[in-house]
Amino acid sequence: MGARKAEGFSKEDMELAELAKALGHPARIAILKELARRNVCVCGEIVDVLPLAQSTVSQHLKELKAAGLIHGTVEGAKSCYCINWETMGRLRAMLDTGFIPTQSCSC
Repeated sequence: MGARKAEGFSKEDMELAELAKALGHPARIAILKELARRNVCVCGEIVDVLPLAQSTVSQHLKELKAAGLIHGTVEGAKSCYCINWETMGRLRAMLDTGFIPTQSCSC
């Protein structure tokens, strides 16, 4: 999106759009669900539960990390990831407050 077009949107709307973009693939949703289930996870273990190649999982982890949805650390050959609950809380708050109906739809 060009700078001129982005000027018309709030910072919160821009952040929500970026988070939604990061969530826009079912593999990333599955990764987040697995990380939430385990609370901490090693990349190799994520690969074991998804029908994707290790390189593909790594790319999805990179996207989630860039969006701030997960934290990651690298120790030698192992990469450990966990959910960034602060960002998830902001996402939930943005969804809760950003989509409040002001009147009933007659559709």
